[in-house]
Amino acid sequence: MAGLFGSAASTSTSNTIGDLKNDVAVSNPPEDTISDLTFSPTADILAVSSWDKKVRIYQIAGNGASEGKHIYEHDAPVLSVDFSKDGNKLVSCGADKQAKICDLQSLQTVQVAAHDMPVKAARFFELPNSNGPMLVTGSWDKTIKYWDLRSQAPVGTVTCQERVYSMDVRNSLLVVGTADRYVNVINLQEPLKFYKTLQSPLKWQTRVVSCFPDASGFAIGSIEGRCAIQYVEDKDSGSNFSFKCHRDAPSGNITDVYSLNDISFHPQHGTFSTAGSDGTFHFWDKDAKHRLKGYPAVGGSITATTFNSSGTIFAYAVGYDWGKGYMGNSPNYPTKVMLHPIQGDECKPRPSVKKR
Repeated sequence: MAGLFGSAASTSTSNTIGDLKNDVAVSNPPEDTISDLTFSPTADILAVSSWDKKVRIYQIAGNGASEGKHIYEHDAPVLSVDFSKDGNKLVSCGADKQAKICDLQSLQTVQVAAHDMPVKAARFFELPNSNGPMLVTGSWDKTIKYWDLRSQAPVGTVTCQERVYSMDVRNSLLVVGTADRYVNVINLQEPLKFYKTLQSPLKWQTRVVSCFPDASGFAIGSIEGRCAIQYVEDKDSGSNFSFKCHRDAPSGNITDVYSLNDISFHPQHGTFSTAGSDGTFHFWDKDAKHRLKGYPAVGGSITATTFNSSGTIFAYAVGYDWGKGYMGNSPNYPTKVMLHPIQGDECKPRPSVKKR
C-alpha cells in the first residue's frame, strides 16, 4: 500500500533530522501573508486566512493534491479561521472588526460578531446545555465576547487586561493570551469569570497559546524563540517548564533569536509542533521533554500551522511575518501553503523510561 502522498515509505529512524522531500504545495495559494490555517474535524478540507482579505477553502486529496472549493472576502486582512465541531461551519475574523460564518453546505456567509477594534481570534465551542455551537471572539479592544449564532448581540462579554493576541479552546478550557504577557484561563462552564490569571513564564511578548488535546494545560510561544508548557491545576505545576527553540547557535556573544509563530498539537499523540520566523518547524514530546524531529529551513518564515483530524498531514504556511518591518519584505518572498505527510514515528511519543 502506498503511503500518504504516494511514495511516502514508513521508515522508522532514530535520526532527529526530518526531510521535506515529500512535502506538496497547495495550488492557488493566497496573494499575501497567511495568518491562520485550520482543517475540518470531519474531512480533509483546509481553510486558509490571509492578509489579502480573503478566506480560501481547499479539498485535500489522499495524494496531496489540492482543489480550491470556495473563496470569500472580508473588508480588511483576515486574522483567524476555525471550523465547527461538525465541520459544517467556518468562522473567520479580522481587521474589519467583525467575524463571519460561512455555511459549508450553502456557501452563504453572514456576519455574526462585531468589536470596536480588529478581531484577532475566533473559536467555536459547545456547552452541554447549548442548542448548537457557540462562538467566542477575542479582540484588540481588550474584550472577549460570546455569541449565540441565533442572536445578533453578544450573550456575554469579559474585559481582559490588554489586547487579545492569541486564543484557543479545547473542551471547556479557554486560554486567552494578551499584550503585556497576561494569560487568562477560563472554564467555559463559568464563562464570564477568569478561573485563573497568570503572567507568561516567558519574558517577552506572547505570540501564540495552544491547548493540550486533553485540556489539562496549554503551550505558550513568544517572540524570543521560547516555548512554555503550563498545566491548569496547581497540583500539576511541577510539570511546568519552558525551553529554547528557533534560535541559531551562538556566534561569539551573539545569538540570533526568532519568533515562535505557531504551536499545533497532534490530535492523537498529544505531541506538538513549533514553527517560527527562522523558517523551521520541529515536533516535540512534552512528557518526555524531548525533541522528536527538526526540519531544514523552508525558505521563508512559517506563519501558521495545523494538523488534519487524523494526524496524517501537517500543513504549514510560508510567508513574510513582518518581523523585520517594511524593509524586510520583497516581491520575491514566497507565499505558500505546504502539506507535510506524517510518516513513521515522526510525531509518536518516545517510550517512557520507567524510573526505579
